[in-house]
Amino acid sequence: MDTVITILVGVLLFSVIIVFHELGHLIVAKKNGIRVDEFMVGFGPKIFSFKKGETVYAFRLFLIGGACQMLGENEESNDERAFCNKGIWARFSTVFAGPFFNFLLAFLFSAIIIGIIGYDETAVTRVEKDSPADTTVFVNVDDPNDTVTGMKAGDIIIKYEGKSYPVARELTYHFLLDRMEGTPIEVVFERDGKEYSGTIVPKLFRKYQFGFVYTATVDEDGGCKINEVSEDGVFEAAGIKNGDLIKKINDTEIGSGKDLSEYLEANPLDGSPVTLLVDHKGTEKEYTLTPSYTESYISPKYMANSVGIYIDHNESRVSANPFEVLKYSLYEVKLQIQTVFKALGKLVTGQLSLKNNVGGPVRVVSELGNTIEESKKDGFLYIMLNLLNYAVLLSANLGVMNLLPLPALDGGRLIFIIVELIRRKPVPKEKEGLVHAIGMVFFLVLMVIVLFNDIRYVFF
Repeated sequence: MDTVITILVGVLLFSVIIVFHELGHLIVAKKNGIRVDEFMVGFGPKIFSFKKGETVYAFRLFLIGGACQMLGENEESNDERAFCNKGIWARFSTVFAGPFFNFLLAFLFSAIIIGIIGYDETAVTRVEKDSPADTTVFVNVDDPNDTVTGMKAGDIIIKYEGKSYPVARELTYHFLLDRMEGTPIEVVFERDGKEYSGTIVPKLFRKYQFGFVYTATVDEDGGCKINEVSEDGVFEAAGIKNGDLIKKINDTEIGSGKDLSEYLEANPLDGSPVTLLVDHKGTEKEYTLTPSYTESYISPKYMANSVGIYIDHNESRVSANPFEVLKYSLYEVKLQIQTVFKALGKLVTGQLSLKNNVGGPVRVVSELGNTIEESKKDGFLYIMLNLLNYAVLLSANLGVMNLLPLPALDGGRLIFIIVELIRRKPVPKEKEGLVHAIGMVFFLVLMVIVLFNDIRYVFF
């Protein structure tokens, strides 16, 4: 039953986001005098419909997404109200309205979240003793004679590597996507109303590791739950997956992440083979694996998502006044857009892999189910807030992806309009249609690949 509910929630979430996208096309099309023949919610056979003016509003059987069908959008027409016969600005604004409405929806949902629980301030919660962050001398930016040694819990990070981070998750995404090197890092933080600046030199860590991140909580099935398996790590090569449970290590029973942490602290990995008992979806398997030796500036506590200078930063929330709600909602949308573009860039350059870092609807619904399950203990309000947070992420993603200058997407259509503006005459409709048709075939193939990748990731 929980699986069915999760799927229904996922379908509803996707549908709201896509329908809102199409609603943007509808509203701006009508504002520009473009004839809209049908606005549909869902696909397949009609459940019911009604006609208002010239537009049929239809609800169809499969409530996944929707569409706004404009006259002359994909074919020639002699009707003066056809899309193809309108001016460049009218067509450009109508196409752009879909992605814009996705950003607008992300903003509205962000405002609801921030209005209820506030924004995530970039506050330090812990500094490791004798670490670079603990031993660096920081100078008051307004008084060179005022110095402090080391950061401490409660400090608010103002700048990191010369860049401002108004919300903590932006700094977290930076740690996740931008691996640290040995370059000195300038940090500015606020303490007791004063700003201090200093340069921290990251520490080189020499260590053995299996390449995974785990949670400290106790899983209902016992064992240490693996949250993330690092790409090209020992665990990935052995076939160990996200969500698997470590039940034993060298014949020592492991009941939680805390147990594993205590074992590894008492028995540091030294390159010797280690025997592990791992549970994958109810099936236990024993592995004998040799940890790999690595040198990096990344803290071993967090592996790939750490500052590397031994500080933790806070992602809890600070209450916001009405002005701050609007301000941080804009920050949220900006953050999501920037993160999508950065991740796309790393996919293109090979720094992120399609196999492990791209997910489609199946994977999203799976992760959504995990989020709902983990939110149950906090109550209905936090379940809804987490769903809204997913909606922000998905809506911003859809907006960005649709603006990519690729055939069959809104971005591809905008490119043809821009080309028309430059050459002062439109590209022949049959040629544009052929390009979009080829693009549609490409995306259908890509969807199949992503679907199989999702199935592999979630079920195997």
